[in-house]
Amino acid sequence: MRTAYRVETVRAAEAELMARLPPGALMQRAAAGLAAACAGLLGRVYGARVVLLVGSGDNGGDALYAGARLARRGAGVSAVLLGSRAHEGGLAALRGAGGHVAEDPYAVLARADLVLDGITGIGGRGGLRPDAVAVVRAARDSGAVVVAVDLPSGVDADTGEVAGEAVRADATVTFGAYKPGLLIDPGRAYAGAVRLVGIGLRLPDEPELEALQHADVARLLPVPSGESDKYRRGVVGVVAGSARYPGAAVLAVSGALRGGAGAVRYVGPAGDAVIARHPETLVHSGPPAKAGRVQAWVIGPGLGDTPGVDDVLASDVPVLVDADGLRHLDPAAVRARPAPTVLTPHAGEAAALLGVAREDVEARRLDAVRELAGRYGATVLLKGSTTLVAAPEGPVRVNPTGTAWLATAGSGDVLSGLAGSLLAAGLAPRDAASAAAYLHGLAARPAARDAPIAAYDVAEALPAAWRGVFPDTGPARA
Repeated sequence: MRTAYRVETVRAAEAELMARLPPGALMQRAAAGLAAACAGLLGRVYGARVVLLVGSGDNGGDALYAGARLARRGAGVSAVLLGSRAHEGGLAALRGAGGHVAEDPYAVLARADLVLDGITGIGGRGGLRPDAVAVVRAARDSGAVVVAVDLPSGVDADTGEVAGEAVRADATVTFGAYKPGLLIDPGRAYAGAVRLVGIGLRLPDEPELEALQHADVARLLPVPSGESDKYRRGVVGVVAGSARYPGAAVLAVSGALRGGAGAVRYVGPAGDAVIARHPETLVHSGPPAKAGRVQAWVIGPGLGDTPGVDDVLASDVPVLVDADGLRHLDPAAVRARPAPTVLTPHAGEAAALLGVAREDVEARRLDAVRELAGRYGATVLLKGSTTLVAAPEGPVRVNPTGTAWLATAGSGDVLSGLAGSLLAAGLAPRDAASAAAYLHGLAARPAARDAPIAAYDVAEALPAAWRGVFPDTGPARA
């Protein structure tokens, strides 16, 4: 599992480590890792042309010391000083290794093979200063590989917010721990490929942010035993679709059937469409309270004005609320439920629930998902270019899988059904939501293959995604 920590946590860990090391040793560790990463990107260091964009902080020092290491290996290294002062030791090391300070930044950038962004560090706030903007644009226009030191300058390390101009890196080399801004859009899009360099930090057990990986998801997914039957495996109820949107019901059921529960009950007016596609579904015309026992409910996709939300919220089992079910949702009613609730809004729906503009949610996704989880006392899966899952307590989870092709009608319906099925199979709300997002994104990658996909393509690819998270031996059997 990848973990990310806030700036104040990283700073405290750095201070604790520096107190145990000789002066300057920690910066040398970071510079060594940075130089090695740059050498790997260059392929051939000797004769390569490297430009350092150097600010006043420690990131500028990291860049200068890394530049000195590259210069000693035969690279031509130039420093462009953009701060009020440069790190004295780093600047002396660069000059001692044969590097120099550029008088004309644009001349050296035009010939650069690699540009190292050390303008601002993880403590920076706001966009780039005007004097740096033109230089950064020239760096991007040069065609050189742009590598950010710890974090692209202009990106907020704690939130991923980009307030103004920022460096768009091809790669970021970060030290000691991932920072939330490297994993959450819009900052994630500026970071490029992220490489973590260990420098010996002692960090708390509970991070600010988590990102599941294959092994984590494999441990969460339900695997039936020899004693299992369809009811022991869980039954998920799906209340979705309408006369206008019958396809939403089909897609939600498609996701639910592939989510690990033993059976799916569909309740709503689109029963004929559901049965035509999935004859194994248990269909009931409603209301939900009379449809039979379930271990979790999914309600909302394509629901329109069809009733059922109050009925489902009054149940004593976990409930996932999506799409039309989110309209007019009462925080007090959700908080008063005796069982867990999962909300799965996209940015527009989250904005309506919070009473803010959609742009505010998209710019501050981490703040938005936390606020929603706290306000409703629910687990919230905020869909988008970076999908985040937050419970009222504990670290936020960020989903690392997916593709931009998932921005297609109905893909969220498949996700809702999948997550609801995992709830019915017994997963905790945060686990069900984050595992579902992971599988959903994983399924979309081969389904898309750089070509448009439809939501049903994702549903059909879910079994392969499920198998893919397990080792070659497949899921363990009890």
